Amino acid sequence: MKDDIVKLREKTGAGVMECKRALDEAKGDISAAEKIIFKQGLAKAEKKQERQTSSGMLHGYVHNDRVGVLVDVRCETDFVVKSDPFRELVHNIALHIAGMNPENVESLLAQPYVKDPSMTIGELLKKSIATIGENMKIERFTRYEI
Repeated sequence: MKDDIVKLREKTGAGVMECKRALDEAKGDISAAEKIIFKQGLAKAEKKQERQTSSGMLHGYVHNDRVGVLVDVRCETDFVVKSDPFRELVHNIALHIAGMNPENVESLLAQPYVKDPSMTIGELLKKSIATIGENMKIERFTRYEI
């Protein structure tokens, strides 16, 4: 059971007790427990969407000197802005924008995530909100191509 909790925690980023409860509810089935945690995370993310996002970062990405992206992603605190999971999320969003050329934020959120087409960018954002514990929002972006 201990090893399963560790595996589930590594996959989802959820807390130890949350993983234990999900595994108990799923009767030891790791993939079912993952789904339970994901659903719980989405519920938590929905609750956090009303929180103000007054911090954030601009991230620039240039691909092969031909495509450039500048993306503005917001969160609640400077502490999260400096965290590796937030920085990785913002970088991956910039990579996605460079490759998929969405028209605006709404169309970006609806696009299947280029690194994992089983989820949309909107779902990726909600999953990150649940994992990191703060509201996040893609404010705007610009993409240039030569």
